[in-house]
Amino acid sequence: MEKRRLGTTDIEITPIIMGTWQAGKHMWANIDDKDTTQAIRAAYEAGITTFDTAASYGKGHSERLLGEALAQVRDKVVLATKVPAHELKYDQVIESCHRSLENLRTGTIDLYQIHWPSGSWKSEVVPIGETMQAMNDLKEQGKIRAIGVSNFSRAQLEEAGKHARIESLQPPYSLFWRQVEEDAMPFCREKDITVLAYSPMAQGLLTGRFSPGHRFGKGDHRKKNRLFMPENAGRVQRALKELRPIAEERGITLGQLALAWVIAQPGTCAIAGARNAEQVLENAKAAEVRLPAPDLARMDEIGRRVTDPLDDNPVQWKF
Repeated sequence: MEKRRLGTTDIEITPIIMGTWQAGKHMWANIDDKDTTQAIRAAYEAGITTFDTAASYGKGHSERLLGEALAQVRDKVVLATKVPAHELKYDQVIESCHRSLENLRTGTIDLYQIHWPSGSWKSEVVPIGETMQAMNDLKEQGKIRAIGVSNFSRAQLEEAGKHARIESLQPPYSLFWRQVEEDAMPFCREKDITVLAYSPMAQGLLTGRFSPGHRFGKGDHRKKNRLFMPENAGRVQRALKELRPIAEERGITLGQLALAWVIAQPGTCAIAGARNAEQVLENAKAAEVRLPAPDLARMDEIGRRVTDPLDDNPVQWKF
């Protein structure tokens, strides 16, 4: 699989990144550790060498599972994790990083990110300068190689950039969720900040596997995703119907089409989750897809029919 440079660093990442929120189990249903471990190893064998997790995914369970699954190939992969919004004071960042290092069975985290801006989800407001001082110190100590942020607006990204070199932004981004295009994405391209798109298949909606009114298992947070709600269902299903012929013409799945569109955007990689080896192998094949300009333009038009009526709230869920 091809490699791309992370920001201005010498770190090389794959355009398809394996996301491991599901591996933490919390807020998901019917997740099996054995299946997850097999999926992680299958991802590596398929050429995906970049893996994204977070301390808050199952209170470290995702990190631990990832660290164990990749222990034998640690020097051949890029590991990215995140510090929670409620641990952004200087000492908390340091402590959280050390826990993540232990969980991941590594001496260095390749990309360390702030999961949500200070104050999110009723967390305490901490000056960004204090948090970034901790990040800078961790980098100087060799505990982390690069600094990133997640769910930051352009204004928040610019402010953080006054205190440290930010190499990546991780926003929700897909054909059906595009607020970042009008906010932070132009700034990222100007400053060589890599966009790591999460939910690039709109949490599975862009695979076409969910019919209107689908009932998720107990504990699955996707029932709160705004794109799955009745007021958006009609537009979503009409868009999927129009996207299917494009995928069929290319001999690929709807999910692969959605991933290929995301990684075709300048400076953008896609973080794709998977429950099992079959799903991760399907995701990996999207890296081989090259969509011609007319297809990209057509998809852009179709996607906007879903996104244009949405408000500018970048948070996907109504918790």
